[in-house]
Amino acid sequence: MRDTRTTNQRLWNEWSDAFQALWNADTDEGGLPPAPCPFASDAPGGSQPDLLPSVSGIDVVELGCGGGQASVGTAVEGAETVVGVDFSAAQLEHARWLRDLYGVEVQFVEGDVTRLPLADDTFDVAFSGWVVQMIENFDAYLTEARRVLRADGVLVFDVPHPFYECFDPATESLERSYHDAGRRAITIDEEYDADLTVFDRTVSDLHNAAVDAGFDVRRVLEPGSPDPDDYDDDPLDSNRPALMAKVPRTLRFWAVVR
Repeated sequence: MRDTRTTNQRLWNEWSDAFQALWNADTDEGGLPPAPCPFASDAPGGSQPDLLPSVSGIDVVELGCGGGQASVGTAVEGAETVVGVDFSAAQLEHARWLRDLYGVEVQFVEGDVTRLPLADDTFDVAFSGWVVQMIENFDAYLTEARRVLRADGVLVFDVPHPFYECFDPATESLERSYHDAGRRAITIDEEYDADLTVFDRTVSDLHNAAVDAGFDVRRVLEPGSPDPDDYDDDPLDSNRPALMAKVPRTLRFWAVVR
């Protein structure tokens, strides 16, 4: 039996082209594909200027960069150095293509976010967007993030909200217990001979692990609106506006090295 990391890596390598095509589906002809900066005012939960006034001139690492959108967006906003790390070679091909399309300087590295091929005390900010739920050893991820961050460095990570994940998006019914944390398989598409493995953790599990790893958690954000019209249907068909108006879809942490 293959280990979780290998199975997820295989799936992302096979699924990458289809995933990125969906991500870029609404790009205007001749326009640039989306590359949002995760620290901008329109990011989930908004910017946090008291924790990170600007990305201009700082060094940023994206842990689990996928197709590189956040890394490229951060470089566009003026970061001095941006490095993206991901275990999927296929995803990194898309990331390098996007980087070259935007004409920015970003280094993309194939690697494991629980064993980073990066030096100690190298970055001011580390970011992960919807990655942590796929990491079995969350403590190792946090340890590595803290290792590569400088003193007073900032870690920002978000996950699918663990309460939203308890619902069936199609029926809006609660289908499992919030307390039933642990390994769970998600079938991405019948075309692929693998399920994506995720690891459900409660909000308190995530918060306490970050504190135990040496971070001071400064913000826990659950962005959302009670109006379904404030949401768009997700191109990957994973979000439902009616449900999102009742249950937060995203959970984001801002933490500082202690």
